Amino acid sequence: MNENLFASFIAPTILGLPAAVLIILFPPLLIPTSKYLINNRLITTQQWLIKLTSKQMMAMHNTKGRTWSLMLVSLIIFIAMTNLLGLLPHSFTPTTQLSMNLAMAIPLWTGAVIMGFRSKIKNALAHFLPQGTPTPLIPMLVIIETISLLIQPMALAVRLTANITAGHLLMHLIGSATLAMSTINLPSTLIIFTILILLTILEIAVALIQAYVFTLLVSLYLHDNT
Repeated sequence: MNENLFASFIAPTILGLPAAVLIILFPPLLIPTSKYLINNRLITTQQWLIKLTSKQMMAMHNTKGRTWSLMLVSLIIFIAMTNLLGLLPHSFTPTTQLSMNLAMAIPLWTGAVIMGFRSKIKNALAHFLPQGTPTPLIPMLVIIETISLLIQPMALAVRLTANITAGHLLMHLIGSATLAMSTINLPSTLIIFTILILLTILEIAVALIQAYVFTLLVSLYLHDNT
């Protein structure tokens, strides 16, 4: 109970050296691959899920937007694997760090916006001023639309960080309460432990959903600029 509530969010070190880079590179190693002509059930299920996700995200894109399909699928797999690994005991979740999420959101958003200004600059500029806007409101609307455009990567990163961090904190608090109640009242401990199991299942779903939401929003930004 004396452990710092935010200790699990501190980037780990090995011999004084930051280990976050090794942790970030670790999830791709867990993705199974096959060198055989006939795949097993695990590889077949994995390929089916990847194809289903890619088809759903790329259905609304044109030919130019579909060139991003490999990157978007890789992004959703990476975020999902990182979120799920962070649910293991004594683990570290890189997606709870705002700096890492910004490092993913800003380049993707920037690439989509630059593509929009290069391929269809008229439509990109038209977003800053809706049709039929009264003349006195034009300067204010341009400023508002510019700010809303610039905060899109921040919203992406903050959404992912807040959802993952909140779930981890809640699990930490309920786990600590279960441990404390185990020596006081056994029936209450069983009830709290049941809540902890249900919350863990919910967090697994949140880890997958947040990976999908992050990638889907990037896909929507891309769709608006292609």
